[in-house]
Amino acid sequence: MNACDPKADLLRCLQDARDVLVWKLDGLSEYDVRRPVTPTGTNLLGLVKHLAGAEALYFGAVFGRPFAGTPLWITGDAEPNADLWARADETREEIVGLYRRACAHADETVAALPWDAVGRMPGGKGGEVTLHRILAHMIGETHRHAGHADIVRELVDGATGQRPGGANTPDGDPAWWTAHRERVERAAREAGRTG
Repeated sequence: MNACDPKADLLRCLQDARDVLVWKLDGLSEYDVRRPVTPTGTNLLGLVKHLAGAEALYFGAVFGRPFAGTPLWITGDAEPNADLWARADETREEIVGLYRRACAHADETVAALPWDAVGRMPGGKGGEVTLHRILAHMIGETHRHAGHADIVRELVDGATGQRPGGANTPDGDPAWWTAHRERVERAAREAGRTG
């Protein structure tokens, strides 16, 4: 590999977020991967399903390289938010498999096209975009949703960290974390009184 390979660097960054997102499902029950934990219904498996559609759209349809295997919820006739939750008849394995295939298709698109390849957003809503811009967009999009998955997983079972065996949070027992949260709460209340 070339020491200065921008495509490889950006794909590595994208893959890191993809891996985190899928890892957040590990060890959870079918209920817990689907459980809505916010008022808007955010859930772990829905985030994966959403990004499967995004990868298929942005690296497939946009560049005339359609991905077979998923409806494009964004441009189709699906109900609002159809891509952000899993129906009872959609299995975790199907959705994760779909995501992995969409990511592999996306990687093939990146490998096959030059940086300045121009694609067109479907549906008449968008104009022309370059592969470089789409790759940058998907890195942001995937990291954003991996961050959502971090929070959702913590709300589901208290698990934190960026990857298995490599937590990026301080070691602390429950008492330490309770004290930390109380300290943060006190600071927030104090700032609220003076602000």
